[in-house]
Amino acid sequence: MNEFLKFDVDLDNFLQTLQKKLEQNNAKLSTLLNQEDKTYASFAKPLQMLEEYLEQFFTPLSHLNSVSNSDKTQKIYAESLPIITEYSTKLSQNIDIYNAYKEIQKNEKKTLNFEQNKVVELNILHFELSGAHLDEKSKERLQEINIKKSELSNNFSQNLLDATNTYEYITDDAKDVEGLPKSDIESAKIEEDGKTKYKFTLQMPSYIAYMTYGANAKIREELYKAYVTRAPENAKIIDELLSLKNEMSKILGFDNYAEYSLASKMAKDTKSVENFLQTLLSKSKRQAKEELKEVQEMAKEPLQSFDSAYYSELLKKAKYDLDEELYRPYFEQKSVVNGMFEFLHSLFGIRFEKVEEKLWDEKASSFNLFVNNELKARLYLDLEARKSKRGGAWMHNWQTHCLDENQQEILASAFVVCNFPPSSLKQASLLKHDDVVTLFHEMGHAIHHLLSSVNENEVSGVNGVEWDAVEFPSQFLENFAYEPSVLKLFAAHYKTGEIIPDDMIEKLVRSKNFLSASGMLRQLEFSIFDFKLHTQLYQGEEVQNLLDEIRKETALIKTPSYNKFQNGFAHIFAGGYSAGYYSYKWAEVLSADLFFSVVDEGIFKSKTAQKYLNIILNGGGAKSMDNYFKELMAREVNPENLLRLNGIK
Repeated sequence: MNEFLKFDVDLDNFLQTLQKKLEQNNAKLSTLLNQEDKTYASFAKPLQMLEEYLEQFFTPLSHLNSVSNSDKTQKIYAESLPIITEYSTKLSQNIDIYNAYKEIQKNEKKTLNFEQNKVVELNILHFELSGAHLDEKSKERLQEINIKKSELSNNFSQNLLDATNTYEYITDDAKDVEGLPKSDIESAKIEEDGKTKYKFTLQMPSYIAYMTYGANAKIREELYKAYVTRAPENAKIIDELLSLKNEMSKILGFDNYAEYSLASKMAKDTKSVENFLQTLLSKSKRQAKEELKEVQEMAKEPLQSFDSAYYSELLKKAKYDLDEELYRPYFEQKSVVNGMFEFLHSLFGIRFEKVEEKLWDEKASSFNLFVNNELKARLYLDLEARKSKRGGAWMHNWQTHCLDENQQEILASAFVVCNFPPSSLKQASLLKHDDVVTLFHEMGHAIHHLLSSVNENEVSGVNGVEWDAVEFPSQFLENFAYEPSVLKLFAAHYKTGEIIPDDMIEKLVRSKNFLSASGMLRQLEFSIFDFKLHTQLYQGEEVQNLLDEIRKETALIKTPSYNKFQNGFAHIFAGGYSAGYYSYKWAEVLSADLFFSVVDEGIFKSKTAQKYLNIILNGGGAKSMDNYFKELMAREVNPENLLRLNGIK
C-alpha cells in the first residue's frame, strides 16, 4: 500500500464511525482469539494492524483539535475520549490476549526475528502494566481511572488554551513599545476608535517579544502575572490526576507512579534519576550564580522574575554585540525550511519534494520524503501561530512504516507543528534563531519516525522507543542550528539574498551558551518537581510547597507567591511526560556525545552520521536505545559531553 491517507475529518459523523470501527475491531478480536493455535503471523500481526488502522483514523481528529480548535472539535474530541479510552483499556487488560502473547513467546521465541520478539516482549510488559493479570474488580477500577485521566488531561489542556486566548493587554502609548523589534511592533499594532494602539497577548510570539524587549516594567509584570496565573481551575485537576495516578500505581503493585513510569524506560530506578538530576544541579549551580551576577549588574533595582528576560537581552547585546532583531531577516521561514531540507540531504542523502494538496489550513504544507529516489514517507508542516492553535511546538506521528498483514508496505507520515510569527501579504515570517533551533528539534523527531525501516509497526519509528530516549534524535539535530557550515545553507537576507556574514555567525556561536547554567537550573527545576511529585501523593497546598522547596535550590531569583507554574505544566498533566520530564536531560547526554563525534568528523563527511541513519533512525524502537548507542559508538556514553555542550565548567 504505497500511498498516503488523505487528511479528511468528517466531524458530523465521526462518533458514529468511531463506534462502528470499534465494534468491527471487537468482532475481529473475537475471531483472532477463537483460533486453536495462535502464532505471531495469525494473531499478533493482525492485532497490531487493527491498532494501526484505528490510530490512522483517530489521529486527524486529535491533530485538528490542536491546530484548528473550535467548539465543534472540542465537543467531538471530548466525547470521543471516553469511548476510545474504554476500548483501549479493555484491550490492554484482556487476559486472553496476554496469554496468547505468552504462548507465542514460549513457542516461537527462537524462530521470530528481533523486531517480532520485541513486539511480543513489549506487549507482555504493557499488559502487566495495565493489570491484565489482576482480578475483575481491579481491572474495572483501572478502566474507570484511565477514562477519567484522559478526560482530565484534555480539560487541563483546553483550560490552558482558553486562558491563553482570552487575555490581551492594550496600550495606546507609543513609548511602551520603544525598543521592540519593528516586526513585533507591526504585529502588535491595531486600529481602534480611530487611534493606533498596541495589543499584546499570551501567545508565545507576542508574550516573548514584550518580556524580552519591552522597557515598561509594569507591563512586563502585568503580562508575566497573567501568564503564570493562567487556568487556576487546573489546580483541582492536578489533585485529581495525582490521586488517580497514585491509586493506579498501587493497584498495579508499585509504591508510586514514578516507579510505574520507570518500568518501561531506560533509567533503572528512582534513585538513578534523582542522583542524575542532583549531579547536574550541583555541577551547574556555581556557574549559574556567576551568570546571575552579570545580569543583575545591568539592572538598577534587584532583579524580579519578570525582569530576567529583559535584562538578559541587554547583557547579551552588551557582551556579544548581538541584536536578535538583526538576525531575523536572515531567517525567513521558507528559506529556513528549504535550507534544513538541504542540510538533511547533505547529511543523510534524503530529499523532500512539495506536494500540492488541500490541508486543514492554507498555511500548512506537505512534502514527500525520498531515500535514494524512492518514496519513503510524507511530512506535514504547520509552522505559524494562530488563535485556534495550542501553543508550543511538537511532532505527531500519523502513519507508521511497516508491512501489513498481507506483507504490503505502509509508508510513514508525521506532522511538525510550531508557533512562529505569522506571515501576511505585507510581512514575511521572520524567525528568531531560537525558532530555527525549535524547528530543527522537531524535525529530529520527525525523521526518527519517517526514516524507520522496521516492519512491525509497534516498534517502528518512535513507537516502542523508551520515553527517556525519545528526545535523543531531536536534540542531536537541533545542535546543528549553531554550526556555521549549516547556517550558510539557508541564512540569507530575505530581501537582498546576502548570505549571513561570518562575524554575525561568530557572535551567534559565542552566545550559544549564554546563561546556559541558568537554563540548566530551570530545566532541572521542572524535572525534579515532576519526578518528586510522582514519588508520593501530594495534594492541595502540598504541591505548591514541594515546588517552593525545590525552588530554594534551583531558582536564584525569588519567585512571586502568585506564580502557579504547575497549572500550566501541560507536559506532565496533559502530555506524556509524567515522572518523565527528566528524559530531556537523560537523552541530551546521548545526543551531546554523538554530536561531538559527527562534528569532529567534519559533519558532511561524517561516517558516524551515516551509521546513525542506519542504526538509530532506520532502527526505530526494535532494540533498546542503550544497545543501539553501543552499536553506534562501540563504547559506553560519555556524560561529560553534556556539560561540554552547555559550556558548563
